[in-house]
Amino acid sequence: MTASPLRPDESALVGRWEETPRGVVAVEVTRRIRTLVADSLVKIAGGGWDTLYRDPKDERLWELTYPHGEWHGGGPPALLNVTLDDASRKYGAVGL
Repeated sequence: MTASPLRPDESALVGRWEETPRGVVAVEVTRRIRTLVADSLVKIAGGGWDTLYRDPKDERLWELTYPHGEWHGGGPPALLNVTLDDASRKYGAVGL
């Protein structure tokens, strides 16, 4: 599956899980985040619960986090556009 590229007007993608008769499933935005991270974005720092990526198309920085740490597996992911200053403070100058 190919995810639609990140648009210039996007700054946050927040995943969700949904309860269905078949069990808990990831909604479309959650699947899009996973596909972007796997196929489009370039990992430049971090790992685990907080990972920094760069979009090679426009050079914007994106941080993948799991904001519901109390949930199994950290819950659904969030992909947030971050500034260079914020990324540098958190991740250092690695790959920036």
